[in-house]
Amino acid sequence: MLYIGLQYQKDTNVELNEIAVQQEIPKHFLSKILQLLVKHKLLCSMKGPTGGFRLPCPPEEIRLIEIVDAIDGLDIFDQCGIGLKRCTDEDPCPIHYEYKRIRERVRKVFESKTLVDLTEEVSNGGGIINLEKPDEPT
Repeated sequence: MLYIGLQYQKDTNVELNEIAVQQEIPKHFLSKILQLLVKHKLLCSMKGPTGGFRLPCPPEEIRLIEIVDAIDGLDIFDQCGIGLKRCTDEDPCPIHYEYKRIRERVRKVFESKTLVDLTEEVSNGGGIINLEKPDEPT
């Protein structure tokens, strides 16, 4: 999504092979993830010689929580920190309350950050993600 988000201003589609090569992600695995994002309307997919993937809206309108929800679901923010099935506020595991606070803070980060926040950070040199297209200088 970051890689595709950077291409938004260029009004171009990004090919599956390009993303796979640039991000060193197995093509088959990436294809499944991208199709999930298309199904959840976070990406558009076009076929043909100029086909590929693109964002359906500006990156500032896509919150990270939407991406997490599409790929993993939001139940990750309710699960027990040590994997117990019956961990609740009424019957907590040994780390329940501490982990609950951490989960809530992480969720707030994902709810507040947009795709444009991440693309700007990475474009300014933050992070380890290569967002350059193959034909552009790095």
